[in-house]
Amino acid sequence: MNAVDQTLMLLFAGYGGLLMLFTLTGRVLAGAAAAGRLDRALAENFNTRTHAWWVMAALGSIALMAGRTGVIVAFALISLAAMREFLTLTRFRAADHWAVAAAVFVVLPLHYALIWVDFYAVYSIMIPVYAFLGLPILSALRGEADGFLTRIAEVQWALMVSVFCLSHVPALMSLQIPGFEGANILLIAFLIVVVQFSDVMQYVWGKIAGRHPVAPGLSPSKTVEGTVGGILTAGLIGGALFWLTPWSPLQAMAMALLAAVMGFLGGLVMSAIKRDRGVKDWGHVIPGHGGVLDRMDSVIFAAPVFFHVTRYFWSLS
Repeated sequence: MNAVDQTLMLLFAGYGGLLMLFTLTGRVLAGAAAAGRLDRALAENFNTRTHAWWVMAALGSIALMAGRTGVIVAFALISLAAMREFLTLTRFRAADHWAVAAAVFVVLPLHYALIWVDFYAVYSIMIPVYAFLGLPILSALRGEADGFLTRIAEVQWALMVSVFCLSHVPALMSLQIPGFEGANILLIAFLIVVVQFSDVMQYVWGKIAGRHPVAPGLSPSKTVEGTVGGILTAGLIGGALFWLTPWSPLQAMAMALLAAVMGFLGGLVMSAIKRDRGVKDWGHVIPGHGGVLDRMDSVIFAAPVFFHVTRYFWSLS
């Protein structure tokens, strides 16, 4: 087992220990609920979420241990599931079927294939340039103008958030960082841990000290106190996890804060889209968490910014 695998195993052990603590807490809550000292629904929701985290952690660990291939395949499948969730809330018509089919069956796999062969010059612009130009052409050829702008914008945005943005996570594997060769997969672990931990801690701090809503019309549960507390805590965790990165503790903290801030803003934007469509969750595939996009919403905005800042300041590619 090489040094990178050993580091991943250490990270998995720490994450597993945290989930064990959650599991034990869930049992205590279940016992309190059975005795009538706690709301049963609260205890059941906590345990459902914890069980789902175990499954997601196991699948994520398998993907990371499989290396570059595992990560690219995993995120291609995540993008496919996310596209499905997003498109179910759009108002595309029969005239848009060619555009939707091209987005799902051509653009998505081609984009990840380009990441696989590390063709940055093309995968970095294919969706925001060529796909965004091509999809409207496919719909326009069908000759239906009613609601055209809204329809095609929804398909384009589905590609942007579900494929282009999320694909920047596996794209981290292609960066050439001096002194960090062969260890890029640790950057993925760092990004996911920081962003997801920020989400959890924003919720916890919001429950402890939350008083002032950030955007009550979009996400009533998000408060200023919870947001600031969660982001700062994620920054501290990022600084403590500097050993996963090519950075100093202060640099790792700064990158963690950047990712956490972008994660919060991404979650807010995705909440706005859900509210516009009149739904609470993107889906129901993950018990207690909603859909794939509900779990990945904060990664969507964090990943491309994290990737490009890392590439600009630390990578040779």
